[in-house]
Amino acid sequence: MPQDKDTTGSLSGGWDEPRATAVLVLQDGTVLEGFGIGAEGEATGEVCFNTAMTGYQEILTDPSYAGQIITFTFPHIGNVGTNEEDIESVNAASSSGVRGVVLAAAITEPSNWRASRDLDAWLKARQIVGLTGIDTRALTALIRDKGMPNAVIAHDPAGNFDIEALKAKAAALPSMDGLDLVPLVTSTQRFDWDETTWQRGEGYGHQESEPKYHVVAIDYGVKRNILRLLARAGCKVTVVPATATADEVLALKPDGVFLSNGPGDPAATGEYAVPVIRKVLEEKIPTFGICLGHQMLSLAVGAKTRKMHQGHHGANHPVKDKTTGKVEITSMNHGFAVDPETLPKNAMETHVSLFDGSNCGISLTDRPAFSVQYHPEASPGPQDSHYLFDRFVKLMDEQKAERQA
Repeated sequence: MPQDKDTTGSLSGGWDEPRATAVLVLQDGTVLEGFGIGAEGEATGEVCFNTAMTGYQEILTDPSYAGQIITFTFPHIGNVGTNEEDIESVNAASSSGVRGVVLAAAITEPSNWRASRDLDAWLKARQIVGLTGIDTRALTALIRDKGMPNAVIAHDPAGNFDIEALKAKAAALPSMDGLDLVPLVTSTQRFDWDETTWQRGEGYGHQESEPKYHVVAIDYGVKRNILRLLARAGCKVTVVPATATADEVLALKPDGVFLSNGPGDPAATGEYAVPVIRKVLEEKIPTFGICLGHQMLSLAVGAKTRKMHQGHHGANHPVKDKTTGKVEITSMNHGFAVDPETLPKNAMETHVSLFDGSNCGISLTDRPAFSVQYHPEASPGPQDSHYLFDRFVKLMDEQKAERQA
C-alpha cells in the first residue's frame, strides 16, 4: 500500500534517521558516530577503556586521566547522578584532566539520594565532551587488538562535522610517549590536609587527635582519598607541588615522604622528580609511592618504564602480594609499567598483576621505601589494599626506633 505524501511531497508514515550529534575519530581514520552529551566543541586525547561498574565520578575527576578519553565498558553510566563530594581532584573547582568520555547507553535521570545533578549537566560544567550510543564493546575490542589510539571527540548539536579535518587532526596528535602531563594537574602551592574518610550519616571527618607523624606528599596529580587515608592513619599531611626541590622537601623535616599518582610518561616527569627522590632516599626517610609515584621510585633506583599496549584501567584487577601470598582485588589506572627485568638488586618485586604478570610493587632492601602500581586508596572501592597505609606508618615507627637506638 503506497504511503501518503505531505504538502512538501515527501513520504509520510515512516521515521527520520536520527542525525549524529557527536563523533569519535580515531588516528587510523575510523569514525564512530553517536549522540553528544556534556560540553560542545572538540577535545583530543588517547582513548582507553575502564572496566569499573561504579565510581564514574571519581574516575572522571582522577588527575591521572589527564590527556585521555575514557570509554566505559559498563553500559549504564550516570544512573546515580553526581554530587559535590565524590570528586578526586584536589581542586574541586578546576576543569578535569579527562578530555572526553564515551558511553554505550544514554544518560538516565539520577536515582540516588546523594545526587545533586545529572551527569550531563555535570559534564557541561567541567567542560568534558561526551558521546553516547556506540558499541563500546567493539571499541574496547579494537583497543585490545591495536592498542590505545589517539582520537578527536567532537560534539555539535546541529551535527555539522568536517570529518576530513578531524581525521587529519587525529592523525597528527603526538604519542603519550615522552609527554610530561604533571604540570597540568599538580598544585601550584604548598598546603596542609587534615580531612579523613567518608562515613555514612557523617560525611568526611577531620583529624581530632594530634598526628603522630609528619608526611610530605609530593603532588604529581594526587587523589583526595589518598590524602584522607594518610590523615586517617594519624599523619599530619603537607602537600607540595611536583616542582618542589629536595631542599624544600627536607626543610619541612618530614617523618615520611609520599609520592603520588599522576598522568603522562613517567620518564618525562622523572627528569625533575628523580633527583628529588634520590636525595630523600639518601637521607633514609621512609617513602611510599602509588601509581606514578611507584614508577618515580623505580626510576630513582635505576629501573626503566615502558608504554603498555592497552594499559590497566578498572576496579577489578587481581594482584598478588608476594610478601604474604595473598591476592587482593585492586583499582588501577596506568598506561605505563615498570620493566621488572631492569630492577636493581636492592629493589625486590613485591606485587604482580595476575592478569598479565606485570610489575605492581617494589620494596627497597637498603632503604625504608616501597611502592605499588595500583590504587590502594580506591574510592569507592575495592578496599582490599588499605593495609598499605598502615605498612607506611609501621615503616616510620621502625625508622624512628632505629634513630633513637
